[in-house]
Amino acid sequence: MEWKTETLGNIAFMTSGGTPSKKNPEYYKGGTIPWVRSGELENGAIRDTEIKITQAGLDASSAKIFPKGTLLIALYGATIGKLAYLDIDACTNQAVCGIFANDKVSLKFLYFFLLFHRSDLVKQGVGGAQPNISQTILKKLIVSYPVNRAEQLRIVARIEELFSKLDASVAELKTAKEKLKVYRQAVYSSVYDKLCDLQPITSFFEITGGLTKNSRRNELSLQMPYLRVANVYYNHLDLSEIKEIGVTEQEVDRCLLEKNDLLFVEGNGSKTQIGRVAIWNGQIPNCLHQNHIVKGRPLGNMLSEYALYYLISNEGRKQIVNIAKSTSGLYTLSTNKIKGLRVPYCDLNAQKRILDDIKEKLSVYDSIEQTIDTSLQQAEALRQSILKQAFEGRLS
Repeated sequence: MEWKTETLGNIAFMTSGGTPSKKNPEYYKGGTIPWVRSGELENGAIRDTEIKITQAGLDASSAKIFPKGTLLIALYGATIGKLAYLDIDACTNQAVCGIFANDKVSLKFLYFFLLFHRSDLVKQGVGGAQPNISQTILKKLIVSYPVNRAEQLRIVARIEELFSKLDASVAELKTAKEKLKVYRQAVYSSVYDKLCDLQPITSFFEITGGLTKNSRRNELSLQMPYLRVANVYYNHLDLSEIKEIGVTEQEVDRCLLEKNDLLFVEGNGSKTQIGRVAIWNGQIPNCLHQNHIVKGRPLGNMLSEYALYYLISNEGRKQIVNIAKSTSGLYTLSTNKIKGLRVPYCDLNAQKRILDDIKEKLSVYDSIEQTIDTSLQQAEALRQSILKQAFEGRLS
């Protein structure tokens, strides 16, 4: 079977969209034209959009109508390389590029080809906080494809067949992982539901805020690592990206983290993410925390892990969500709100026995979850292997 190698720019016409001025409400109010943003590209078909624009907005911007069937690819930020098809006529913003149907290569074939090369495109992203790829980079991408269109469609059908089986297996694994969350909550409930002596958290932890970010901090000579909201999750710290901030000596004394400090995520707005709690492990020396992370310094009469497991239990979460609720519908915490939390009290020996019981039961679930995570990673590796074989002409 004859294969040909050519740049994407020689194969298909492509162009990006635009954004009507947000200052003019006439461009959006009552709009009926679907307007796709890069965050809506999730490797599927787009049948509707969150935002729609008016004809006036379309005419006053570089946005343009892309026909149904157009292949879309994201150009900016964390979404670089994400793909979707248009199942409707729609326009896009400038962060999305439309690749049009052509006589040489099926768009479905190009979809899988670009999916296979997404990591390569991400590596070519340029810029700081918001890296991007340009249409020029896309146009220079070398595409290898069978000249016979029927062969292209055969390869696409085989990929879809194999991906369908893989997707079913992945769905089962994810369902099993969700069930583990329910089992974990059952473990917490079996312990904490029996404890009725709820006392103020301030009886056991000193609750304090962190550093407020501002541009003046760049001028301070003392620069130190600090934790942000992006570092703190439920009983988990992601320390893969730690930034530094300018501070004064006085601020260091107030905001320096110590091992076993409780960490609360103060501001997020989301009901499910507000009040995420973890324990500082001391992994990074001389680390501080920003103001959106509230610190709970143990006073010695309650173990941090004992408090943590309660705070991530259903009862603990219910309490956090209730105090975080605002009249606007968003969920926000503050140092004072966290000081209003109550935690179940028992003596230190009882806390240790409870922790031993929880950890023994959770160890079984941890082992199962590790197996599931390994299987999910293997499934993704298999997906890439299928694509590799396909574009090397070895997928039978």
